[in-house]
Amino acid sequence: MFYYFDLLGTAAFAASGVLAAIHKRMDFFGIFIIAFVTAVGGGTLRDLLLGADIAWMKDLNYMYVTIVTTIFSMFFHREVGKHNWSLAILDSIGMGVFTVVGIEKGLMYDHFPLICIALGTMTACFGGVIRDILANEIPIIFRKEIYATACIAGGSVYFGLQYLNVPSDQLTLYVASTVVVIRVLSLYFDLSLPNIYSRDED
Repeated sequence: MFYYFDLLGTAAFAASGVLAAIHKRMDFFGIFIIAFVTAVGGGTLRDLLLGADIAWMKDLNYMYVTIVTTIFSMFFHREVGKHNWSLAILDSIGMGVFTVVGIEKGLMYDHFPLICIALGTMTACFGGVIRDILANEIPIIFRKEIYATACIAGGSVYFGLQYLNVPSDQLTLYVASTVVVIRVLSLYFDLSLPNIYSRDED
């Protein structure tokens, strides 16, 4: 289940990268690059910090999933793009899945819970950071939106449920759902973290 959730997150982030690149009117090469770095950027950084084998370099399924998702999303981007929430939903699904993947990868290397939550947050968010930088946008994680906070909350739920001996398959679903729900609700109700700026500076 861990492996298939990783592939699901890869597909979700690749699709969000395609939509972001098309919004910027990039060519095919640009679209693929943005989709690729969005899909594997966070996991690559995580694996480098852990000193682990970089997943997509050892398993071509990650590349295949990215390519297929990119082509599919390009063909159907008009249908998907009709819904303003498409990018946010895909991004949220990827965040939820990758938060769990990052936490479990940290546990495989016997790291403390706090470090595992940081790894989960990094896995979930940094592909989007790279995507936004390449698309000449201020990364969402650096703005006032609830983004990384949702991953941290999901990580806290993970270890809380683990303490309660919740079965691993259910735990994965609950944690990913927690991240997705927090992220989507924060967008729907326009919730944000406090900032130091006045209204005139926003």
